[in-house]
Amino acid sequence: MIKYVMPTEWVKYDQSAVLAYLTEAKAAVLSLTTIPYQKSWAEKLQNIQLKREVAGTSRIEGADFTEGELDAALKDSPEELFTRSQRQARAAKNTYLWIANLPDDYPINADLILETHRRIVTGADDDHCPPGQIRKKDNNVNFGFPRHRGAEGGRECEKVFARLDQVVQHELKEHDPLIQALALHYHFASIHPFLDGNGRTARALEALFLQRAGLRDTLFIAMSNYYYDEKSGYLASLSAARASQHDLTPFLIFGLKGIALQCNRLFREIRTHVCKAMFRNIMYDLFNRLATTRKRVIAERQVELLKVLLELDEIELNELYGKTVRVYQKLSNVQKAFFRDLNNLIEMGAIFARKNGTDRWLIAPNLDWPTQITESEFFKIVSQMPKAKTHSFLS
Repeated sequence: MIKYVMPTEWVKYDQSAVLAYLTEAKAAVLSLTTIPYQKSWAEKLQNIQLKREVAGTSRIEGADFTEGELDAALKDSPEELFTRSQRQARAAKNTYLWIANLPDDYPINADLILETHRRIVTGADDDHCPPGQIRKKDNNVNFGFPRHRGAEGGRECEKVFARLDQVVQHELKEHDPLIQALALHYHFASIHPFLDGNGRTARALEALFLQRAGLRDTLFIAMSNYYYDEKSGYLASLSAARASQHDLTPFLIFGLKGIALQCNRLFREIRTHVCKAMFRNIMYDLFNRLATTRKRVIAERQVELLKVLLELDEIELNELYGKTVRVYQKLSNVQKAFFRDLNNLIEMGAIFARKNGTDRWLIAPNLDWPTQITESEFFKIVSQMPKAKTHSFLS
């Protein structure tokens, strides 16, 4: 059993070893916070990120629930939750929503930490863990592998917790906000000041600090999802920092990698929405400018194909046919018209076709098409419609 020893230096790390990872993480944060997005996309992505965060922070601690049980726990409307895992997820969701709505000048101190824990465990673990109360004498906790012990319950735990409060107010503020977030996460987890809910509280506090670093509201990133996916590395980096007298270097490197990864992942999701919006704009602009009635009818069918593809990203050829066949029903040769429209879209670069296996074709939109097609190229290709023959990918 490795006992807790209070640090003499609370924010100790190898700056040269961390610098490259910090630079990459800050660049990823900047990219994410400067990309334009619409409120409707952001709200949808925020809900997805929150679900990932809640699932991750609960599952790291051993929570077990099906996707349906998780969805029930995250509903806004009251619903009876039958398992502890569901109740933990509900409490975590409410805590993160509370954090997201805190004003930027809300003080981060011992009172806020106690309130965060109170919210994390109330309704989920308060049958065995007093919400927001530091462990009393002889109430000790062991965790991790190899086994570590948090600060001894009672006087030592209270003393260390009070010192952590001072560190948050002073020493931490001398460092980059991303370093602050990860350092608080590590030290809180190392102390384990409560009987239960310590890991969930540590990750919630980290989320609050990341919010202050610019990742707030609709730009919230699910770090707990990263920690769950990389659970062995997560626990190993915490243990390595503890084993080296609280040298934060291994955990900072691991955490900064996660911040960059999660920011870049969310950036790609937002960029996809931006590209789809541009695609729809150019699609309607160009196709609506066709002169003849016949070409406009053909274009309407092709727009329907593109609308389905933009919703589903990639779809098997036969499934695409089934979802759009209704717009071809009045034609004498439905399949011929369908394939001819597909071929024209492929030739103008609006969609891709790739073979998956020996007899399946997958169709996807080319989201870079708006930046690749010119008006002259578009109208040149359209002038040849519907002459295109069966494309080689259907041979």
